Amino acid sequence: MATSARQKMAREAARLPEAVELFRDRAWRREPERRVETAADAEQFVERAGFCAAMTDARRGGASLYVAVCGRRDAHMPRNVQKDPESSLTWTIKDEVMRRGRVYYAKLGKGRATFVAPRLVAHFNALWGVSRKDEPFKLSADARAVLRVLRREWEMATSDLREFAKMEDRARLTRALEELQRAMKVVPSDVLYEPWFTYIWSLAEGRFAEQLKRRVSRVTALKEIARAFLDGAGLTVRGELARITGLTRPDAGLGNRALVREGYAERIADGVYRLADFDARLRELE
Repeated sequence: MATSARQKMAREAARLPEAVELFRDRAWRREPERRVETAADAEQFVERAGFCAAMTDARRGGASLYVAVCGRRDAHMPRNVQKDPESSLTWTIKDEVMRRGRVYYAKLGKGRATFVAPRLVAHFNALWGVSRKDEPFKLSADARAVLRVLRREWEMATSDLREFAKMEDRARLTRALEELQRAMKVVPSDVLYEPWFTYIWSLAEGRFAEQLKRRVSRVTALKEIARAFLDGAGLTVRGELARITGLTRPDAGLGNRALVREGYAERIADGVYRLADFDARLRELE
């Protein structure tokens, strides 16, 4: 099914008008002269895109740090990423952006490593976050155990966290950390490679307290996430927003239709939406 979905996405992407591809090249830095080369470049890219994947390539679609580092729309991740200079640079930039903590980084949606601009953190939290009062009902026992440790310590390496949370099974801890990331409770705040590889984990509220306290309605969150995607895509085809964000298709449709009612977008076919001022925006990006 996954392969079939990717093939379908590729066929739909292949049918995009060249003007739309050009728009995406410029907005998502898929051109050599616009490519991302530093952590500061990456932060500007995330702020412009609103949100983006970390290490996905052209086969996944959407804004991607790896594709922006490569600076071309057809970038494909090689099998041996350790020896690939573009993959290595992307990984190095990802680590530095994570350490700086100026944009949100965690595994969100369908467990995908994602960067989110501070202006959209509250919107993602409105859709995927778990409130403190709902934690006993929505978080697993393992996730709550890890969260209790981090609320005492504020940050901790993976190995120490496993010991303090009393989880000898590494897989259990990994699942708990991924669950907490999806719930926007925990973020990786640093990574160490010596004397061994380990992430340092922190509470998300420690870095993004103001954004996570902000209350945003579900309707507004869907609209603003759809807006951010359309700002970079220019035009979105059927099911594209849902695939890239992890939203359901009905929710993605609600967001896009809200933009149409606002006059920000126009519906040109079933499930296909385009910026109302697409031509003017394209000229601005030149």
